[in-house]
Amino acid sequence: MFRYLSLIVKNSLRNRRRSILTIGSIAVSLCILGVLIAMYSAMFKGAPTEAQALRLVCRNRVSLTQPIPIYFRDKIQRIPGVHDVMAWQWFGGVYKDSRDPNNMFPRFGAEPDHLFNVNTEFQLPDDQKLAFKNLRTGCVISRTLADKLNFNLGDRITLVGDIFPVTLELKVVGIFDEPSHVMILYFNREYLREALPVNSPQRDTVGAFLIQADSPADVPRVAEAVDREFETTPFQTKSESEKAFMLSFLAFLGNLKLFIMAIFGAVTFTILLVSGNTISMSVRERIREVGILKTLGFTPGAILGIVLGESAVISVIGGAIGCLLAAGMCSMIANSPGSMFMPALKTLGITPLVGLLSLGVALAIGVLSSFVPAWNASRTSILEALRFSG
Repeated sequence: MFRYLSLIVKNSLRNRRRSILTIGSIAVSLCILGVLIAMYSAMFKGAPTEAQALRLVCRNRVSLTQPIPIYFRDKIQRIPGVHDVMAWQWFGGVYKDSRDPNNMFPRFGAEPDHLFNVNTEFQLPDDQKLAFKNLRTGCVISRTLADKLNFNLGDRITLVGDIFPVTLELKVVGIFDEPSHVMILYFNREYLREALPVNSPQRDTVGAFLIQADSPADVPRVAEAVDREFETTPFQTKSESEKAFMLSFLAFLGNLKLFIMAIFGAVTFTILLVSGNTISMSVRERIREVGILKTLGFTPGAILGIVLGESAVISVIGGAIGCLLAAGMCSMIANSPGSMFMPALKTLGITPLVGLLSLGVALAIGVLSSFVPAWNASRTSILEALRFSG
């Protein structure tokens, strides 16, 4: 079949306008497929890091918006297999102009004595850790956030509360490095507690607890033990691995796996129709040529291979362009504000495996969509082909 390669390439591009339009449609479709495959791989197939594999999140079973008492922390700490526990409070609030996407970044109340024990991948100099522990109004920020908003040690950050009726005046006392390159800020939860009214129920509750287990093998057992500890209280809990907790946010969008597969199927079916229609038109225009090729000694198998090869060339070219477009879109998504709340998207990209899978899908679609017209062309008799008037 390789001896017909030059003929296949020439026939693929003989009608340049139609070929370019077909390649373009396949490229756009494969771009969508590539992004979907990359998102599915990043969110559902990516393995947690060594540090993430040790962490659990304990929250109210009803909803993440429902608080749990702060005194639960001491009970969790006593459960076998628990290495450390930290109160974890989403603050939200407004920094400067909320309409500016650059001012959107996660803000959490945390416990300075436990923050870097639980998040072992965070790297912060000891003097800055000490400053965070000693200064009640101090905060620490990620290097990515500092670089983007030009924060430096000693800068002041004002957060106006929306969930909490307080305004926090914070001072940057530490800039930490972390592997996910997310934009995030942590401040002392005790400062938030003191700023709230004395009679506020929010003073003695917390949004969630971040738990570090002794080993990855302890994580399922610790999660079960924590939930069992509080199952008879008014504040029943749900404990799960950090990765499962992050994926739970996607539940707000419904069954995301089914959603991705439905789009995947719809796009694939569309490409089949486009490619099949293009090849059918091309074969119909060349019925007489098929008859001439047969008179020159081309076998039905050779003609079948040539027509399938033409479709494969168009599909692979479109697939390659689509992969390049998908890589660009993945880069945009990874650097978008939404990736701050889903760290898995920070790793979004067209890996060699995803690229090969996308090209394989393009090749399979090209071959399948052209098989019927190619088969009919290869089985057309010489007399019928030469009589064909188009």
